[in-house]
Amino acid sequence: MVSILIFVAVLNLFLFYQDTSSDSNQSISILKIADVKVNSEVIATSAISVANGNMEDKEILEQKIQSVENTIKAIKSGGVVDGQTIEKIPYSLNSEYEKITISWKNFKDSTRQIEKITVFDQEALSAINYILRKNNDLVLTANELNKEIEGLDRDYSRHKEIVKDLLECSKIIGQQTLLISIGEGTNTQEELKNKRLQFDIGLRKLLQISTLDLDVQSVGAEHEELIPLPREKSNSLRELDPLWESMQPKIMILEERVLLSPEFNIAKNEMIENKEVFYSDIDSVLQKWSTQIVEHKSDDLIVVQTILAVDIGIFFIVLFMIRKSLNPFEAIIQAISKIKEGMYGETIQYSGKDEVGQLVENFNIMSKTIKEKEEEAKKTDIAKDEFLAMITHELKTPLVPIQGYSDILLSEHLGKLTSKQKERIRIIKSSSETLLSMISDLLDAQKLELGQLKMTKTISGIRDTVDKAIKPFKIEAESKNIKIFSEGENIQIVHDSDRISQVIANLIRNSINAIQSDKGEIKISIEDNPKEVIVHVKDDGIGIPQDKQNDLFKKFYQVDATLTRERGGSGLGLAICKGIIDYHSGKIWVSSTPNQGATFSFSLPKEIPDKNKTPL
Repeated sequence: MVSILIFVAVLNLFLFYQDTSSDSNQSISILKIADVKVNSEVIATSAISVANGNMEDKEILEQKIQSVENTIKAIKSGGVVDGQTIEKIPYSLNSEYEKITISWKNFKDSTRQIEKITVFDQEALSAINYILRKNNDLVLTANELNKEIEGLDRDYSRHKEIVKDLLECSKIIGQQTLLISIGEGTNTQEELKNKRLQFDIGLRKLLQISTLDLDVQSVGAEHEELIPLPREKSNSLRELDPLWESMQPKIMILEERVLLSPEFNIAKNEMIENKEVFYSDIDSVLQKWSTQIVEHKSDDLIVVQTILAVDIGIFFIVLFMIRKSLNPFEAIIQAISKIKEGMYGETIQYSGKDEVGQLVENFNIMSKTIKEKEEEAKKTDIAKDEFLAMITHELKTPLVPIQGYSDILLSEHLGKLTSKQKERIRIIKSSSETLLSMISDLLDAQKLELGQLKMTKTISGIRDTVDKAIKPFKIEAESKNIKIFSEGENIQIVHDSDRISQVIANLIRNSINAIQSDKGEIKISIEDNPKEVIVHVKDDGIGIPQDKQNDLFKKFYQVDATLTRERGGSGLGLAICKGIIDYHSGKIWVSSTPNQGATFSFSLPKEIPDKNKTPL
C-alpha cells in the first residue's frame, strides 16, 4: 500500500513539473503585468500626497514609476525583473502592448503635472480657518442670549424658540465647516447654506430687521414681526449681530467653493481618467494572453483530469484498506473501556496472523488473566471478611464475664474493697467497655461489608429516635457541664430507629470529644424538606481541617491519631454511620471550619424505595 502511494506521488510530481516548467515564464509575466496595476495605484496616491506637501513620499513615487517602466520594457523583449525571468509578450499581442506604452506615458505625465499644482484654494482655506476660530464665540454668545431671555414671560415664547434655533444652527455650522475641512460628508455645502440662511432669518427677526429679501420658504420659515426684547435682556444679542456679520461672508464663500483648488481638481480628474485607460489596456492584454495560455493547456487538462481520476480511485482503495486495518483497534478500544468500568474477561475475535493479530491475542490473554485474578481476589476478600467477623465475635464473648465480675466486685458482694482496689477494678471495667465498643464497631463494619448487618425499617417519629440517642449521654454531659439539646418536629418516616439512633450516638460521641468541658454545646436539629428529612448534629468544638474532611467516612481514618489513642476510638464510627445511611438510601456529609465547630448532617428520604436495597 505504501509502495502504491509513493509511485502515484512520484508520477504526479513528474507530470506536474513538466507542465509547470513549460508555462512558468508566461505565468510570471502575467503576474508582473497585474502588479503594474497595484504599483500604479500607489503612484497616484503618492502624487497626491506629494502635492499636499508630504515630500517623504517623493522617494516612493519615483521608485514605483521606475518599477513600472522596468516591467513594461521587460515584457516587450523578455528579461529579469526582481530576480524573476519574464517571457516576452507573444507577437500576436504587439498592438495591445503599444496601447499600454501610450496609456502609461499619459498617466505618468499627469502624475508629474499634479505634483506642481497647489492643492488648496487659499480663499476657501482662509474662510474655514476664520469660521472655525470664531464659531466657538458664536455658540457661546447664542447660549448667553438663551440664558438672558429664559426668565421672560409668555409674550416672548417665540423669541425663546428662535434663540434655541440659533444655538442649534451655530453648532451645526461649526460641524459642517469641520467636515468640509477634512473632505468628508455628503451635501455638506447645501446643509451649511441652509443653516446660514436659517440663522440669518432668526437673527433679523430678533433685531427687528425685515426678512422680505430672504428666501424664508426654502428653510421652512416665514416672515413675521416680533416685539422687541427688553434692553436689559439683549446685551448678548447686540454682541451676536457684529459677530455674525463678520462670519456670514466667510460661510458664503464655502457654500460656493470647495477646499481644493479648481486647478488641482482638474489635474486630479485627468490623472484618474488616464489611470483608468491604462488599467483598461492592461486588462485587455491580461485577458488575451490568458486566453492563449488556456487554449495551449487544453490538451494538458485532459491528462490532469485523468491523473485526478486515478488519484481519487487510489484514495478510496487506500481509505478502505486503512478502515479495514483499524477495525481490530476499535474493538480493542471498546474492550479496554469495559475493563476500565470493571467488566473483566472481554475477548476480541480476530483471525489474522499479522502484527494486529498478535496484539489481539496478547490482549485476550491479559483480559482473561485479569478476570481470574479478580475472582481470586474477591474470594480472598470474602474469606478474610468472614474470618474477621468470626474473630471479632469470639473476642466479644470473654468480655461479657469480665464486665459482669467487675460489677460484682464493685458492688462488694464478695467482700469489702479498699479505695485503691475499687479504682483498679473500675479501670478494668472501663477498658473492657472500650474494647467491647471497638469490637462492636469492627463487627458492625464487617457485617456491612458482607451485607449481614440486620436492619428493620418501620414508620416511626424521627424526633423520638433523636431523643433516644441523646438519653445515654445525659449523665456524661452533666458531669462535664456540656449542653445537649434537640429541636424539630417528630416527623413520621420509614427508618430503622435503632440503627439511626446508633448513627446519632456516634456523632454525639465525636462532638463530646471535640468540645471543651464547662462551656460546650451540642445541638441536634431536624429539617423537614418536601422529599427528605435532614438531621444536623452541630457542636462548637475545635472543628475539622478542610483537607481532612474528604476521608472522614473511610474505615480506620482518624483526623488526629494522638487524640484517638487518648480518648479511645476505632476509626470505624463514621464509616459505620455512612453504611447505615447508605442502606436507608440517604446521604451523610460534614461542614466545618477549624476552631468554629463542625456540623454533621445526614438525609433520609420520605418515600419508601420500590425495592429492597442490599446493605453495602
